[in-house]
Amino acid sequence: MNAIRPPAVAGMFYPASPATLRADVDRLLATAPASTMAQPKALIVPHAGYIYSGPTAARAYAALAPWRATIRRVVLLGPTHRVAVRGLALPASEAFATPLGKVRVDAAARAAIAGLPQVVVSETAHAREHSLEVHLPFLQRALDDFSLLPLAVGQASPEAVAEVLERLWGGPETLLVISSDLSHFLPYATAQQVDGETCRHILDLAADIDPHQACGAFPVNGLLLAAQRHGLRPSLLDLCNSGDTAGDRQRVVGYAAFAFHEADHG
Repeated sequence: MNAIRPPAVAGMFYPASPATLRADVDRLLATAPASTMAQPKALIVPHAGYIYSGPTAARAYAALAPWRATIRRVVLLGPTHRVAVRGLALPASEAFATPLGKVRVDAAARAAIAGLPQVVVSETAHAREHSLEVHLPFLQRALDDFSLLPLAVGQASPEAVAEVLERLWGGPETLLVISSDLSHFLPYATAQQVDGETCRHILDLAADIDPHQACGAFPVNGLLLAAQRHGLRPSLLDLCNSGDTAGDRQRVVGYAAFAFHEADHG
């Protein structure tokens, strides 16, 4: 099992040139508002093309700057867009590549969940999936050396996802990242209303998000359930849609970024 999963959407969702990609991500991180937050345990971050959701994603990843050497493992969950999966799919690959280099898949983390009935191995589910890949260049620029546990999440109950997160919870060295956009292809004003309501559910830790509200509803709901159990407190970092960034306002996609902290931290 020596395979390296190559980038599938370089040149589409983000630049394929290493120099351009590095400059674009660094610019997005540098222009994100400064954060005074404590170290987040978990993030919800959108996964569209960088011209659409890059500024919102950067709000979350820029907040990691003080802990770039502390965070050594990223557990990354995103929805499947191309291949149907029942449960959560690990890749067969040992590393994921981007134009900025390789990120190794965490073998110990893989082993910790491999025996769970809701966890399968599917390289096919990962091969063309963008919902995980687009986060990697941000993580490569926002953190120092880290390992990755990427999970492509299909039909899975909040309990099934939360059980996986529980196995991987770790301490300050482990960051959980849930990849999700919000509503899809609504008119601008309607999307603002729908996405505002979805954000309120997330801030209330209500693990009943529907896939029409957020394409990453299955992993999001699992995080919200786990957050209830661990006393995490969510905060909204940014909310917009493609009509605010690079698209027309007749059919927009919503984007939000959230950070989750231990209750006794800011």
